Amino acid sequence: MRIAVGGFHHETNTFAPVKATFEDFERADGWPALSRGEVLFDAVEGVNLPVAGFIDRALREGHDMAPLVWCSASPSAEVTEDAFERISQMFVDDLASKGTVDAVFLDLHGAMVTEHLEDGEGELLARVRDLIGPDVPLVASLDLHANVTDRMMATTDAMIAYRTYPHVDMSEIGQQAVPLLEKVKTNGRPASALRKLDFLIPLVWQCTDIEPAKSLYAQLDATERANPEIWSLSFTTGFPPADIREVGPAVFAYASDQADADGAADEMAHAVIEREGAFAGHLYTPDEAVAYGKSGKARPLVIADTQDNSGAGGNSDTVGMLRALVAQDAEDAVFGLVFDPEAAAKAHEAGVGAHIDLALGARSAWQGEKPFEGRFSVQALGDGRFTATGPMFGGARVDLGPMAVLRIGGVEVVVSSKKMQAADQSIFRHVGIEPSERAILVLKSSVHFRADFEPIAGEVIVVACPGPNPVDHLALDYRRLRPGVRLTPLGPESD
Repeated sequence: MRIAVGGFHHETNTFAPVKATFEDFERADGWPALSRGEVLFDAVEGVNLPVAGFIDRALREGHDMAPLVWCSASPSAEVTEDAFERISQMFVDDLASKGTVDAVFLDLHGAMVTEHLEDGEGELLARVRDLIGPDVPLVASLDLHANVTDRMMATTDAMIAYRTYPHVDMSEIGQQAVPLLEKVKTNGRPASALRKLDFLIPLVWQCTDIEPAKSLYAQLDATERANPEIWSLSFTTGFPPADIREVGPAVFAYASDQADADGAADEMAHAVIEREGAFAGHLYTPDEAVAYGKSGKARPLVIADTQDNSGAGGNSDTVGMLRALVAQDAEDAVFGLVFDPEAAAKAHEAGVGAHIDLALGARSAWQGEKPFEGRFSVQALGDGRFTATGPMFGGARVDLGPMAVLRIGGVEVVVSSKKMQAADQSIFRHVGIEPSERAILVLKSSVHFRADFEPIAGEVIVVACPGPNPVDHLALDYRRLRPGVRLTPLGPESD
């Protein structure tokens, strides 16, 4: 087959302070910059992304690739109308310029909201479908956090979602999309079933390395293997800080006939609903977390600063944990990544060994959050360019702009000029910090850090600090949810 391939990633937190512009998609950060045409192949080669896995397997099986566009921007508030329309037009124009194709594969996130659309992926898929017609197979991969919509289901022939969080299987899912697309091409569009679940799961408790998600995904795999008539079965846990009608978890299935699709979707949806109350865990206050770290009972103690996770739309600049660390005279502690280009620039201007007065962080002034003011010593500097090494980001050519390590007391703060959640040890090694040798590691991340940091952690705990990704969704002012959605597992329903 001659297969058109591309991808468009954005995870939208409609409560976040900063929107995603076209320039954000143009820039490289933890993922490649906007890549169009033949350069797409080099940009994604060897990176843990669905499009990379798909291309690798499809080429090995003798298919021809027609590259379109691949781009990503750090999770944030809505994608601007300008950015969405310009990038979508690139997809349409490039696809039209390829002439006849036998199929299309798109590497999507599934939780994109724009200034003018609640369902960015549904709109993009509809435009692609309008161009290729009803008979050309259109298959997409989705993030585990996708908010799957009716329109996404209607416009595609099949979709397949990640099964791990941390997302260590992205490339693998892209590879699995190849035989799924081949089956659609050979047999035609499968029967499908979508079951939307009416409760929101906090991101930090969606982790597939812990219960209940661990057992649920094991059941999903077993169900799929047990029935050869099931082409694909997916469970997306949803991206809760998106104020849209169709937010939330979903199960969707594809099968040879409708009865098999319905049966698989119903069984899996029922299993998730049965475990609804288990999506919960303990949250520490900042002071509790630091006190536990100082006790030395777990070294290193890894503390997840989940509510300001840039991977969930946070600006990665709140400093509640820094205040707690300094107030309690924490020693041998690391805090990162803090997004503050101005502070990084001042550190580079001053040089290693200098002492500088800074008002650090809180550039987005989230709900009145104030910077941390103090005198810092410049411990180390970096250009922010390195290759990630962990299970999730491994192979990614990272570009975070000028970086600095700023010390105050016994605390080292790692500052960057671009946003990336602290989910790979290479981020810290780039500026001379060996994470395994520190007593306390405070990471602005919800779950992805676990893939690379849990093996070295004495223990992992989760802290509630200021930020636009609250574990308790009752703190968010939802306006557009469909009626009857429980804002937290077993919690109150939306009106």
